[in-house]
Amino acid sequence: MKYKTLKGLQDILPPDISVWQHIEAGARDIFKNYGFQEIRLPVMESTDVFIRSIGETSDIVEKEMYTFQDKGGRSVTLRPEGTAPFVRAYVEHHLYNNPAPQKYYYMGPMFRYERPQAFRYRQFYQIGAEAMGIDDPKLDAEIISMLALILGSIGLVGLNFEITSIGCKNCRPGYRSALKKFLNDKIDKFCKDCQRRFDINPLRILDCKVPSCIESRQGSPPVLDFLCTECEGHFKSLKKYLDILSVSYTINPNLVRGLDYYTKTAFEVSSESLGSQKAVAAGGRYDSMVDEFGGPSTPGIGFAIGMERIIPLIKDSLSEPAGPDLLFCPLGDEAAVKAFLLTGQLRAEGLWVEMNLESTSLRSQMRKANRIGAKNVIVLGEDELKTGEISIKDMVSGEQNKSLLEVNQLIKIIRKET
Repeated sequence: MKYKTLKGLQDILPPDISVWQHIEAGARDIFKNYGFQEIRLPVMESTDVFIRSIGETSDIVEKEMYTFQDKGGRSVTLRPEGTAPFVRAYVEHHLYNNPAPQKYYYMGPMFRYERPQAFRYRQFYQIGAEAMGIDDPKLDAEIISMLALILGSIGLVGLNFEITSIGCKNCRPGYRSALKKFLNDKIDKFCKDCQRRFDINPLRILDCKVPSCIESRQGSPPVLDFLCTECEGHFKSLKKYLDILSVSYTINPNLVRGLDYYTKTAFEVSSESLGSQKAVAAGGRYDSMVDEFGGPSTPGIGFAIGMERIIPLIKDSLSEPAGPDLLFCPLGDEAAVKAFLLTGQLRAEGLWVEMNLESTSLRSQMRKANRIGAKNVIVLGEDELKTGEISIKDMVSGEQNKSLLEVNQLIKIIRKET
């Protein structure tokens, strides 16, 4: 074949697309109940948007961004994550003037130049949520609870919710010093990237996925031991409110987020069914990011769900997508015209109706009915046109029901209304 998808990209085709739609629809329903509004953001931003927020020393900025110059000579980047573009829009459009908390969600593709492997693509899809304007652990608990409800509503079970606090600008310097002291004597055992991070941003070493680095950092001091009074109280309250909402969680003192903008609350949801790429969702609080983008001091918290990570976990549990409610099998030109009219009328009433547009044998049309999973079939020929009566065959039960060739009658039978 001459043309194929690029490495690390995928086509999402029926019937798999029905699983994606199931997830998106479930998320939208719950977002609505929590007062979140949809926001749609460009897939391309000024490169500075990501360097400023994610951090120059992050793997995303250093290795993974799709960055290029446009025809105007400007450096632009396909978005590798959603929070930075959201904050840019939040500040640009003065969304902070709305009553707090301001709550938004988005869905769409992200782009990172990573080595493709199972459940990891160079174009991948996320569902993200951001809540702005309130620095209260009740909001953190509400966000995590909402995430749990979304994942549960689409059929995910056996997930691990891990939480921690990574401190703030007041208490993180003390932790940074303690971590560097711990790593100092063994830094030569780490990969070259971690050795470079040691002086620039040692916390990044805790996020390295190289097996030898994971082993070498065992026993590192937990960040929870270095929290200031404010962060410690915030984390204690978060745990209390999660307990009130009956959200099960474990505390992972070594959990770090790979982006510079996080403060205080950090969390990750994982599944042991995915192997090494086990995280299905993650998020945290970012209380200084709006300031850095030129807006007023505004706390925020959010999360992102990785679509490619959760699809395999629910795909087998969902039934095959339903076929049309009704398929017309017309025999002859006059019957085809009548079926064409009825198809349009029934579709206008909210039914999924198809008709055979080709002049084929009845046997061929019935084979098509089975292949597309039609729930009901109407064979329409000369006799049916003369009498105005037809038989609707239920393709699941095999039963046949008589009906007048009228839209209202057909609707009642198809919908099984009495």
